[in-house]
Amino acid sequence: MSAKKPVPAAVAVGARVLVRRQSEEVQTGEVVEDYAALADSQRGHEWAPVHRWAVALDDGRLAFADTEDLTLDPGTL
Repeated sequence: MSAKKPVPAAVAVGARVLVRRQSEEVQTGEVVEDYAALADSQRGHEWAPVHRWAVALDDGRLAFADTEDLTLDPGTL
């Protein structure tokens, strides 16, 4: 029997999440980095804003998203 990893109560590094964006299908992945310090600063540009979370998607891509774009993956709860 394999032990399940503990599931975070909120979005955090290591959490399995669903990434939901208006122009794309829902993707699943794991949060790999939190850029809160940069996202809350004045860095970035209007055409290239800094997003808080880096998510390694299950299809191999890396996505950057804001908290409102993420929900915990119900399959891991």
